Amino acid sequence: MVGELRSGMTIGFGGWGSRRKPMAAVRAILRAGIDDLTVVSYGGPDVGLLCAYGRVRKVVFGFVTLDSIALDPHFRRARQEGSVEAMEVDEGMFYLGLLAASQRVPFLPTRAGLGSDVMRLNPQLRTVVSPYDDREELVAVPALELDAAFVHLNRADTSGNGQVLGPDPFFDDLFLGAAQRRFVTAERVVAPGELLGEGPIQTITVTRLLTDAVAQCERGAHFTSCAPDYGRDEEFQGLYAKSAADQESWRSFSSKYVEVDEAGYRAALRELSETSRSSGGAG
Repeated sequence: MVGELRSGMTIGFGGWGSRRKPMAAVRAILRAGIDDLTVVSYGGPDVGLLCAYGRVRKVVFGFVTLDSIALDPHFRRARQEGSVEAMEVDEGMFYLGLLAASQRVPFLPTRAGLGSDVMRLNPQLRTVVSPYDDREELVAVPALELDAAFVHLNRADTSGNGQVLGPDPFFDDLFLGAAQRRFVTAERVVAPGELLGEGPIQTITVTRLLTDAVAQCERGAHFTSCAPDYGRDEEFQGLYAKSAADQESWRSFSSKYVEVDEAGYRAALRELSETSRSSGGAG
């Protein structure tokens, strides 16, 4: 999957805040050395990690949050230092941008953003006048076209259909629909026809027509949540947030938890869990 990426691409990441983020894919992108990226995301630590490594040129977002921690500190630092270009829009406008790209139209109209600082902060946005008798002026939200998109799901089958079993099945299909190359990682990959044994048909939110490649990646969203398979790892998320305090903290965190392969990452998590249990902390 990551082998198809190149520096300078526009990449979308599914999930929402610190929920169901394709974190294994993010770590693989970091190890691959790909940079100068435009990142499109309902942002969480996917955006923060990429910014911390200086791999991002521009971020298009509605928010960048860790949910239980209001702001991702690595992204906040990048914004404060001006090291990334930012396009911050209303969450509904962001949705319409993905929808426009997935429908292959150049924009979709909305009232969202009118009379707000969204238009002032994003002077590239334009308005259009309704061609009907009302002649209403509307914001023309541009299509958020992606070179590639990554999403992480609870289940997928080998044909490329994907399933969300938790309470937040939002927008992953639009990220995939907006992209030229579409990649799915899942907690478990099953044979075609077996997804209905995992949950009702309404939970199958991604079809094989939206998928170019599928990979099984257990705990591939860690440290974000992937309910009902696992919740957010609050202890680890706290370590991630604290790593933004200074360069020494960041070097310690990144060398142990990012600059390793997935086997090394899982081994470091086991060590952390054992240390936490022996000291009486949360496992």
